[in-house]
Amino acid sequence: MSLFMESGSTDISHVIQLAVAPVFLLAGIGAFINAFASRLARVVDRSRHLESGIQSVDDHATRAAAYRELDTLRKRARLAYAGIALATLSGLLVCLLIVFAFLDHFLALDMPEIVGALFIGAMLSLIGALIAFLREVFLAVRNLALLRGKKEE
Repeated sequence: MSLFMESGSTDISHVIQLAVAPVFLLAGIGAFINAFASRLARVVDRSRHLESGIQSVDDHATRAAAYRELDTLRKRARLAYAGIALATLSGLLVCLLIVFAFLDHFLALDMPEIVGALFIGAMLSLIGALIAFLREVFLAVRNLALLRGKKEE
């Protein structure tokens, strides 16, 4: 009986070891969601600032520039939102992967296809979030007046 208990504890230790890597992935995804949320908050703050002062601007060129910037900020907000949604989906799929790995062990189910599909889904969602992040950063940098060759007055 003691040999059985030792073998069972060794098996569960192995399952826990296998679950540790996805847990680190979850920590990275959480940090990524936090970065997205910060960027989204800055976009929202800038949009509110522009919208509050746009009606008081008399100069047509300045008002047109503000509307162009608002359009870019809307695109950035959509990308940040999509990135948050995709990263969150990735995190949820990783959590399900961990649950199914433990269920597979405890209930002696043979579900490698489900575990594999969850991992692939999590990685595809994370790839989508990374693409959204990169696109949002490109829009932010492109919108900088300094990089467009304009001088701040």
